[in-house]
Amino acid sequence: MTQTVLVTGASAGIGAELARQLAARGAGLVLVARRAERLEALAGELRRAHEVPVTTLAMDLARPGVGQALRGELADRGVEVTGVVNNAGFANHGLFHEEALTDLMREIALDVSAVVEISHAFLPDLRRHGHGFLLNVASMAAYQGNPTMAVYGAAKAFVLSLTEALWYEARGSGVRVLAVSPGATQTEFFDVAGDAADGGGRRMTASEVVATSLRALERRNPPPGVVVGRANRLSAAAVRALGRRRATEVVGRLMVRPPAGRAARPV
Repeated sequence: MTQTVLVTGASAGIGAELARQLAARGAGLVLVARRAERLEALAGELRRAHEVPVTTLAMDLARPGVGQALRGELADRGVEVTGVVNNAGFANHGLFHEEALTDLMREIALDVSAVVEISHAFLPDLRRHGHGFLLNVASMAAYQGNPTMAVYGAAKAFVLSLTEALWYEARGSGVRVLAVSPGATQTEFFDVAGDAADGGGRRMTASEVVATSLRALERRNPPPGVVVGRANRLSAAAVRALGRRRATEVVGRLMVRPPAGRAARPV
């Protein structure tokens, strides 16, 4: 059966790469982001390369009621999705008490509220049809406290926990639910968060993240979540061994102090 997959944050980075790899598998797409011109350019590329149907929706996903707004717009266009990818998100990087509250609340709206609203809007349809998938992009930041990115880490911990619970609830329904936790990835994420937000680690490629995610989804019995990259899997295991206090201290030393050879950014 031909899939039609809704991808949020599809104008760049992991979202755009997800769209490319899904289209290469023959899936139709609904691409959602704020930048209409980016979406149209990507849609044209995918139609030419793979001859798949692509719908674009330029929308601010941080708005209240975004899930039902998306579902209603697609219903009006006669588009029914069989898969949902909640990928859109961003991070503020700085000491919590020095960040503007409006920026932090927008971060929560996009990284948490939109994931809940979109998942809630489309899961009933997926369950009714008895197939399809929900893929939520979490992060390695979900596994411990993240000094200088406190709200982002907390948001991704929420996404991870929510998705694991939905994975259990979906068992036997035919719907696959997966959380993917990448580490620092070379995308436009750092245009907002700043280069120091990677903690000095190697940045993986969006292609690596997407390939791992789709392989996990295609397993006969997908797990509730997957961590991308061997080093990151070891890091997640180390958190359990160290305990949350020590793990947060380690991350704090990486994030608060600039890595060697890199100029400090004001926080």
